[in-house]
Amino acid sequence: MNIWNLAIRIIFLSQTTTGILGNLHLKLYYLVLYYREYTLKPTDLILMHLISANTLVILSAGVPQTMVVWGLKQFLNDLGCDLLLYIQGFARSVFIGTTCLLSVFQAMTLSPRKSCWNDHTVKASKYIDCSIPLLWVFYMVIWFTFLMHTFFKMNSKNITRGRDFGYCSTVGRDEISDSLYAALVICPESFFAVLITWSSASMIVILYRHKRKVQNIRSSHGSRRNYPESRATQNILVLLATFLAFYTLSTILRGCIALLYHHGWWLVYISRLTSLCFPCFVPFVIMRHYSILSLFSLIWLRK
Repeated sequence: MNIWNLAIRIIFLSQTTTGILGNLHLKLYYLVLYYREYTLKPTDLILMHLISANTLVILSAGVPQTMVVWGLKQFLNDLGCDLLLYIQGFARSVFIGTTCLLSVFQAMTLSPRKSCWNDHTVKASKYIDCSIPLLWVFYMVIWFTFLMHTFFKMNSKNITRGRDFGYCSTVGRDEISDSLYAALVICPESFFAVLITWSSASMIVILYRHKRKVQNIRSSHGSRRNYPESRATQNILVLLATFLAFYTLSTILRGCIALLYHHGWWLVYISRLTSLCFPCFVPFVIMRHYSILSLFSLIWLRK
């Protein structure tokens, strides 16, 4: 075993383990919060579903790839491969859609009182409970369509092996699959990415204006503390920059793998590492507000 293979194994194992533990920690926090209050705020509800989608992404993509780099290859049959790819695509789509919903709802919440968006905030909070399950069902149906198309293509006489994922192999692509994927997956994901960028930029502008308004009052008291809007701006900037960086890089690498007939395994490894970075990273940004001490305090208050 050379140093390169050992480094890849350690990186995949560390990333998958850290991501699972971080998301499970936040999942436990929200379960305790719901057990204590029997309800969740709209933002907390969206975050709980985002964490669930993150966990599903890591379990369906990170765990099998970690098993591959540690030597266990081609351990899934055709049916298991199709089901796993279905879960991966479904979880990724729900994850991006939920991130978009969270970003847009936060932008509406922070909008000024005289803004037209402020009038829709109360209405939007009422529809959060039903919009998130609809998002899950919507992408479940879309990816079920891909699953059925792949299943019928497997039963055809002209079967050609396409991509090799390490843990399994799929049948070759056709024009119908490419068209469906572009129309039902790539276009919505691109639209969600634009909405995330716009809403996050709007929040930063709103918080910056608010900071400028109260800057004179705070300077008169001689206080140099890190105020809430500064911390919120930093968190939004971190989440926005991280999401856009890893999403863009992951999309470019996935496009290269899809277009290039001959590509090295290093490209596959980097693509899968970048696609897992944001689901593994986002729990620790959220934990800046919800620490383990908050979880224990909730349990103590319940008792």
